[in-house]
Amino acid sequence: MKILIVEDELELQKSVQQFLQEEQYVVEVASDFFSASEKIDLYEYDCILLDISLPGGSGLDLLAEIQQKETHNVIIISAKDSIDDKIDGLNLGADDYLTKPFHLAELNARIKAVLRRKQLAGSQEVVLNNVKVDFDARTVYVAAEDLHLNRKEFDVFSFFVLNKNKLVTKTSLAEHVWGDDSDNADNLDFIYSQIKNIRKKLKDSQAQVEIQAVYGVGYKMIVK
Repeated sequence: MKILIVEDELELQKSVQQFLQEEQYVVEVASDFFSASEKIDLYEYDCILLDISLPGGSGLDLLAEIQQKETHNVIIISAKDSIDDKIDGLNLGADDYLTKPFHLAELNARIKAVLRRKQLAGSQEVVLNNVKVDFDARTVYVAAEDLHLNRKEFDVFSFFVLNKNKLVTKTSLAEHVWGDDSDNADNLDFIYSQIKNIRKKLKDSQAQVEIQAVYGVGYKMIVK
């Protein structure tokens, strides 16, 4: 899962980034209105953590801009404990509001709740024929047998599950799983290696899902 932290307090930004990375999220950061706007234009995020008070503009203005482009999961994080700020943020499309200071464990729980609510309709599991994915436990079972995916393989596979029967480009997959690090890659061959391993494991376990290559574009997960 890929998260953008929009926060100008660098110490808080760093601590949240480190915590979420330890929780196996791909995390990117922005410290002002303009850099946040640029990142949102260029990349897709599963969740955006958005401060209200930002250099260069209001987080509420940025939230309105975000919602005009497409629907994102947004949690407002702000020192302002005003009921008006909360109402404005929620009316503009924010999914939740967390007041500073907050415990990082609570932030993590809020993120998981938002992601489950939007992507999994409140459930933490997805079942596709004989394949079951538990997003909280980060496990995949085929006919009740553990598929034994490593961390990156799970991230890749779960992205396909959440986008089943849809075309997934190599670029969008790289950005989702590897974040900004994918920009430094000379090519996207590392994606092919990950998918090759996953496809072999799916085939060997007789999983009733398949990741098919779409020549020159990307991949698509098909439920058999």
